[in-house]
Amino acid sequence: MYVLIVRFDVVPDRLAEFDALVETTVAAIREHEVGTLVYLSALADDETSTRVFVEVYQDEAAFAAHEAQPHTRTFLQQREPLLRSLRVERLTSVGPAIAGAYAAGAAKAATAADA
Repeated sequence: MYVLIVRFDVVPDRLAEFDALVETTVAAIREHEVGTLVYLSALADDETSTRVFVEVYQDEAAFAAHEAQPHTRTFLQQREPLLRSLRVERLTSVGPAIAGAYAAGAAKAATAADA
């Protein structure tokens, strides 16, 4: 797995634009990127103009494919005037992950509840 944590400090009066850009981009990621396992956009509890992305890719090749997508290139270009700063942390998985196991368990529980 290849993981990024990206912290965006958005210009306060441009938050709506940034959030709309993110919504459009995430929809395209969901539709076109099988190697992107998680792409989470979250609010920082203590900072209303901060957005934090958690991005999990199958591997570095999946990340490279993500970066090459037209929707990603558009996002990277259009975000610049909306930001005061950004910080990117690249993480490498050093142990097992539970997301897949959790998702399978949740699906099984939902199926059992429907029966």
